[in-house]
Amino acid sequence: MSGANRSRGFTLIEILAAVAVIAIALGAVISGVTRYADNAGHLRQKTVALWVAHNRLTELRVQPALPELGKSDGDMQMAGTEWRWDAEVLETEVETMRRVDIRVRPLDGEHELISLSAFLVQP
Repeated sequence: MSGANRSRGFTLIEILAAVAVIAIALGAVISGVTRYADNAGHLRQKTVALWVAHNRLTELRVQPALPELGKSDGDMQMAGTEWRWDAEVLETEVETMRRVDIRVRPLDGEHELISLSAFLVQP
């Protein structure tokens, strides 16, 4: 057999280099998917926290009179999580209007996830 007729395959070094390139690429893909999943979970939590704040604001809006000035807090369960909301009703320059600041965090968490401010007008 002459050297020209022999079929040549991949060497062990070429195969190892290809496997290394594939491993690096798969590592990057897995890292990206993990970051996406973490971000999706965080966004879900922020969305539910915003719903909690809107629910509290709606409770204040349906009262027959403007809410009293001062701070209040409470717990609420939504989407399988216990939430802590803190609300502060502040006076404004307009006598028939109040500013409401609502902060929401998970009951077992230290940092607020969402903060919502709104103005309520006397009905």
